[in-house]
Amino acid sequence: MILLYFNAKKFTSSIYLGIFFFGVSLYGFYQYVLVYSKSVLLVGVILFSIPFLSSLIYLIGPMLYWFVRAVLTDKPGLKRSDIWHFLPMIVFIIAALPNLFTAWSVKMEAATNIVNNAGAMQQYKPTVLSGIFSYPVMFLSRPVLVLCYTFWSTGLFFRYLLKKGEQSVLLQQQFMTKWLCVLLGSISIFVISHILIVIDFTVKDSNVFFTLTSLQILSSVGLTVLLISPFFFPTILYGLPRYPEPKVIPENLTKESLLLTTEVSKKPSRFESDYLLLIQQKTESCMHEFQPYLQPECNLAQFSVLIQIPVHHLAYYFREIKKQSFIDFRNHWRVEHAKNLIREGKLSGMTLEAIGLLSGFSSRNTFLNAFKKIEGISPNDFVTRIEK
Repeated sequence: MILLYFNAKKFTSSIYLGIFFFGVSLYGFYQYVLVYSKSVLLVGVILFSIPFLSSLIYLIGPMLYWFVRAVLTDKPGLKRSDIWHFLPMIVFIIAALPNLFTAWSVKMEAATNIVNNAGAMQQYKPTVLSGIFSYPVMFLSRPVLVLCYTFWSTGLFFRYLLKKGEQSVLLQQQFMTKWLCVLLGSISIFVISHILIVIDFTVKDSNVFFTLTSLQILSSVGLTVLLISPFFFPTILYGLPRYPEPKVIPENLTKESLLLTTEVSKKPSRFESDYLLLIQQKTESCMHEFQPYLQPECNLAQFSVLIQIPVHHLAYYFREIKKQSFIDFRNHWRVEHAKNLIREGKLSGMTLEAIGLLSGFSSRNTFLNAFKKIEGISPNDFVTRIEK
């Protein structure tokens, strides 16, 4: 949901990645319901009554392939030939349709037997295809299909790397190379180990899902790494753009700021480093020209609107690039403003508390604490040094 909310409108490849993660999560839920839930109602609904939902699992592989292809070619659009990737899902839906009209009591009886004994799944035919192919083949079709697409996507990635500069999509974007390695590596570990577990389940031992083995641990590790990996790659999760887009310039922008914005926009910015430099220049220029820090209610959201940079991009910039919070960044400007007022002799007609309020601080305590944190001394000590 985070991927789709932040990125779908600008980065089509994020749609593929979002659906991919949804499919993986759905497959995990599907396995949980059939093997571990012990819920007759859930088993009956998932296995016999919602073929479209379970058919979405057949899109895990295509979505992975389309995402990798879009990243490597920088062309996220689908081709006419890509319609064939939907074929397994369509076939499954058509094969499962007759089962929708099976009596509910029959479905509940089958679900009860499965809950009592997971191995009983081999006795039931939730789709027409179950009468054509053996139970192991049907049960393995989803993970094997995902594995094939994983190998296909990995082949595209390695072939791209071997070109050594013939293309420049990943040039200077080491995070993308690392991300694809983590993504393809974790899904490979998960799927291969899971296939081996399913083979044991369908051919050898129906209780294999209930015993802790090295394969179970490996499968769990692969799945866990896969699902949490986006949070370690903020540029993937929040979609920092490769090409900074021109922003609408505020009407009250000064000539100096206008020239700065124009110069930055004319630069051949190609990669995230240029975009982050643009953020740095906009934040510093805005603070210098418009002094938003003098407003007590100045926060990250309002600052985002002022410089027209998304909030999550600013949050990433302050956290990962400047290594400080926006509050500390803002307070630094406030303290500098207070120091300038003190140097100008404003204390002759007002108190330090008034100086703090004029600098944007909401109270005397916040002014004193921020001043000491940034300067290492209290405002009184600073005044004493100035007077000397």
